[in-house]
Amino acid sequence: MEACNTIEPVAMADFVPAVLRFKMEGWRVVQICAARLPEGYELSYSFGKDYDLRTLRLTVGEQEKVPSITQIYPGAFLQENEAAELFGVQIEEIVQDYHGKLYRIAEETPFKHKG
Repeated sequence: MEACNTIEPVAMADFVPAVLRFKMEGWRVVQICAARLPEGYELSYSFGKDYDLRTLRLTVGEQEKVPSITQIYPGAFLQENEAAELFGVQIEEIVQDYHGKLYRIAEETPFKHKG
């Protein structure tokens, strides 16, 4: 059996339904990664099952709000807090929101700056 590793662009309207589908099919959250783009952010949500890895790639504007997946995957709260605190991604309704206090950092949203 060969492992499948895919990256799938997803529109905001399809994001939560896709995450819910992964949960219902027995996939687990593996990682959430934020990367800075000139006009916003690229968020990669990776899900694993057996030897397969599927990543949902969400591109959002700097002021665009992203729904939290912690209602579906409660353990995602750390990674979502990290994206919000370090990059300034506006993630709404994180179940356990640290409100910018996850890390002790000298500069607010240090990775938000373009560069």
